[in-house]
Amino acid sequence: MELSLATRTVAAHTVLDVVGEVDVYTAPKLRDRLTELLEAGTRALVVDLSRVEFLDSTGLGVLVGGLRRSRNLGGSFGLVCGQESLLKVFRITALDQVLPLYPTIEAATGQASDGGR
Repeated sequence: MELSLATRTVAAHTVLDVVGEVDVYTAPKLRDRLTELLEAGTRALVVDLSRVEFLDSTGLGVLVGGLRRSRNLGGSFGLVCGQESLLKVFRITALDQVLPLYPTIEAATGQASDGGR
């Protein structure tokens, strides 16, 4: 399956919409796009995983790397993920304790009062 990436702006945040599967073959494309956005000056980044069908350990590593790079630059980094199958991966790896996870774009961008998970 292909990986599709698109960006948009929501409430002064850059949202990276990720569609498809993030695995050993497609993760470099995601890593490169995250790096491009951060190097271009993005400081409020939200990665929308709501249409991701599969995420492996390589993809998890890319997301952790994006969080680190963002924090090193003084920025914010959040993930939108409401799918139980992906949330289970984050819980099993304890990355739900590391990565800021939100149920919706509105929560991730501060437009709603339901906050993160």
